[in-house]
Amino acid sequence: MSTPSLLFRPWFWVPLFLLPSLAAALDPKSMDPQAAPSSDFYEYANGTWIKDHPVPPEFSQWSTGQELRERNYSALREILDAAGAAVRQGDVLPGSPRALVGQFYLSGMNEEKINADGAKPLQPELDAIDKISDAKQLAPYVAHIHGQGIGALFEITGDQDAKVSTSQIAIVTQGGLGLPNRDYYLKNDDQSKTLRDQYVEHVAKMFQLLGDPEQAATDNAKKVFAFETELAKASKTPVELRSPEENYHKMPIADLENQASGFDWATYFDALGLSKEQVAQIDVQQPDFFKKVGELVASTPVDTWKSYFRWNLIRRCAPYLSAPFVDENFKFYKQVLTGVKENQPRWKRVLIEIDSDVGEALGQLYVEKYFPPEAKKRVLEMVNDLKTALREKIQNLAWMGKETRAAALKKLDAFGVKIGYPDKWRDYTGIEMKDQPYVLNVLAASAFEAKRVLSRIGKPVDKNEWEMSPPTVNAYYTEHRNEIVFPAGILQPPLFDIKADDATNYGGIGAVIGHEMTHGFDDQGRKFDGQGNMKNWWTKEDEQRFQERSKKIVEQFNGYVAVDDLHVNGELTQGENIADLGGVKIAYTAFQKALQRKPPAERNQKIDGLTPQQRFFVSFAQLWRANFRPEALRLLVKTNPHSPPKFRVLGPLSNLPDFAQAFHIPETSPMMRPAADRVNIW
Repeated sequence: MSTPSLLFRPWFWVPLFLLPSLAAALDPKSMDPQAAPSSDFYEYANGTWIKDHPVPPEFSQWSTGQELRERNYSALREILDAAGAAVRQGDVLPGSPRALVGQFYLSGMNEEKINADGAKPLQPELDAIDKISDAKQLAPYVAHIHGQGIGALFEITGDQDAKVSTSQIAIVTQGGLGLPNRDYYLKNDDQSKTLRDQYVEHVAKMFQLLGDPEQAATDNAKKVFAFETELAKASKTPVELRSPEENYHKMPIADLENQASGFDWATYFDALGLSKEQVAQIDVQQPDFFKKVGELVASTPVDTWKSYFRWNLIRRCAPYLSAPFVDENFKFYKQVLTGVKENQPRWKRVLIEIDSDVGEALGQLYVEKYFPPEAKKRVLEMVNDLKTALREKIQNLAWMGKETRAAALKKLDAFGVKIGYPDKWRDYTGIEMKDQPYVLNVLAASAFEAKRVLSRIGKPVDKNEWEMSPPTVNAYYTEHRNEIVFPAGILQPPLFDIKADDATNYGGIGAVIGHEMTHGFDDQGRKFDGQGNMKNWWTKEDEQRFQERSKKIVEQFNGYVAVDDLHVNGELTQGENIADLGGVKIAYTAFQKALQRKPPAERNQKIDGLTPQQRFFVSFAQLWRANFRPEALRLLVKTNPHSPPKFRVLGPLSNLPDFAQAFHIPETSPMMRPAADRVNIW
């Protein structure tokens, strides 16, 4: 129901201990010995793997992360198969995690019933839309679908106040688009125009599947597209959305009602079950967008609203309906947008949905089986090493003054760390998971999550709460809580292997830990203090010095061509690029200290012909081995704050003298930037 927070910073865009057939933590066979590390280190570290691992038909890309996910999915499938069998046999405790995920899985796997039902499970919702007769009914209906986790018109959530991090308030943000972002509606190049035509055709086909005659379906699709285009015109660009200050506008509810007067806010909040006290103050992140929402209420015919609501309903629910809906949804959102050739098997699609909707219930079963305590202990030791390394770097920064340095160290000391899984599991009491159509179980879980998130408004912050499920192959930093989080799913080879040498682990998970720590001090994170409040703790002079350095990394990445003539967007990817550079530098410093703790005979010991220093950088580069379909790479560059994987290796390493020294790379080689142009922030 809500878009990911701007302050929720995942490591990757898109398990496990004791699993069979785990990849080696560092794989020499992935390297290309014919490639020169001084020319293209990404090719040197990953060239053979890239040649031997084309993208499978059901994927838009194939990467280290995807390999981990696939092994993870196999393990989770066994858990779900067993849970489903236990539900059939009546051998589960009602209300238990096993009962919840088992029933969910059975409904999703009942393909015969799903195909027989078609769109019938949605008929009550379609009837409710059909009954809308005037503008007064818009606000309560928007509240109704938001309460089911269906995004339309805009997004609402309950989250921490950016300037008062101990309290949680209502936050409304721009939304309501069926294409990835506003640029897809407004750019006039031939590729964008063709994609818009394909989108309108797709919407029309969906309306036909709902029973509209062909001409009516086309007319309705055009209405939807025109309406969404008006929303897009009022929306901020992906780069503009990166500014915390420009996307924070806390105001009394009366101000929102005045600025977007066409929309009945009082009725909307009341229908959501939010009291006047809960919404007395609200963060309206993009005021101009909501002004447009108010105008559209007054100017848009009711029939257009009805078409728009029908489209949002079917767009959200199509993956859980009969084959014609699934296939048409896949055709546009996967084939057209990302180049995928085949849909994933049903079991995997259902598993992914369960993990998304009730991930901590599934995670409990997963952690019991696949995450040993010694792994958590070792990762915590590495986190402490990385914090020590970052502390030393901050203490020795030549460009930072005493006052700012003290504040930065204070923020570092306040860092929170979560490893593996929550100390207290989420309570899913209230979800009605029944022997009913799959789509209704999905909506039941979605409605539960919507209610849970909105119930946070006005309550103290729950510091135990996680934004990712334990099996997730990812990690994140959040400014509001000033914490780094590493689910169990990412703590496995090749990112982390408790049996591997330090060079491999510090180059792998160590660089990820350092990446997340650096987010606390990137172009966005530096604007928040140790308690998670948006607050400027920089002197004017130090802020200027930081901006001079961050500008250089923007310019560096603007120069990279991702596909055809499409360049990386250095502004959009600025924060992630700063974190990648800081992460590998901090990890290398921590690794060097860990190396000094070894007996002298082991400090320069070669493995597979590589020194410990060389193995560190190869391990780092192998994090990012990937093959992409061109469509998926274009989508990533246009919408994602992370740079393409190749440049997440070449970009940071080209700035590091330690890397050049490890491989005896000349200063003038293609891999190294001229000394005067190198980026040095943290």
